[in-house]
Amino acid sequence: MTDLSRPFCAAVDWGTSSFRLWLLDAEGAVVASSRSEEGMMHCANTGFAPVLEAHLAKVEAPAETPVMICGMAGARQGWLEAPYVEVPASLEALPTQSVRVADAKNDVRILPGISLNDPQAPNVMRGEETQLLGAVSESGNALVCMPGTHSKWVEIENGVVTRFSTFMTGELFSLLTKHGILQHAIEEKAVVSSDAAAFQSALERTEGQAHAVLSGFFGVRAAQLLGLESRGDGAAHLSGLLIGGEVSAARELFGMDDRVTLIASDPIKTLYATAMEKQGFQVVSKDAGEASRAGLFRSAKRIWSE
Repeated sequence: MTDLSRPFCAAVDWGTSSFRLWLLDAEGAVVASSRSEEGMMHCANTGFAPVLEAHLAKVEAPAETPVMICGMAGARQGWLEAPYVEVPASLEALPTQSVRVADAKNDVRILPGISLNDPQAPNVMRGEETQLLGAVSESGNALVCMPGTHSKWVEIENGVVTRFSTFMTGELFSLLTKHGILQHAIEEKAVVSSDAAAFQSALERTEGQAHAVLSGFFGVRAAQLLGLESRGDGAAHLSGLLIGGEVSAARELFGMDDRVTLIASDPIKTLYATAMEKQGFQVVSKDAGEASRAGLFRSAKRIWSE
């Protein structure tokens, strides 16, 4: 029987450069939370256990509170490797394949990632599988998009991940705007609006034409040299090319399903929703942080309520 007088578990999303912990009650409600920039890269020098213990103390977690972790803590360079589960991968079964950290003070489990072991299209995800678990019903069917540095598009059938693809959209934006000729065409820390004319125009050029991305990159610079756009339009122009091209390519890969679940947070959520709706998708939006927390809670319930 669950003790309702004390937290049920701590849920941790541990990324490459970030750490987020939620202390949850038996219904999944947040009792307390803590976050920092102490991601996997930071812990390579300090160790993982001290970081976790400090955050548990900060939220005043009772002794022996169990901890469910997703993300890069389970990577090969992380705290303890949680091997990938190969597709087809049941989301509901993922918690049973978590690994336990033997020398931790608490009962600490790390969820596995998912792999696509196709020589022609090898792929992996780690952390996103937990968002899927939190956002898609146990036996649900869905096409899911999770934007980010490495955007994921995932096909789910009856609660099972059948295939997925990764687009390095966010990383390409960063590389193109920090190195090479386009750094002169983008204002530093520019904020892109979904209704910006340059963004909308780029979406139109990539609609159904993913190839227009590569051929359009230099046009971001050329448009400014020819007086057709200002430097203030550069980030919107490039964002429209990258996001529009990603959506067009996903259409080709996953077919013409009219409904897509978008797991993201603003401001990127609005940009992606605009691009998807322009190409005929019906978008169902879910917050990325809430999806991670819900997936961690479902995992914890599966392990510690049985």
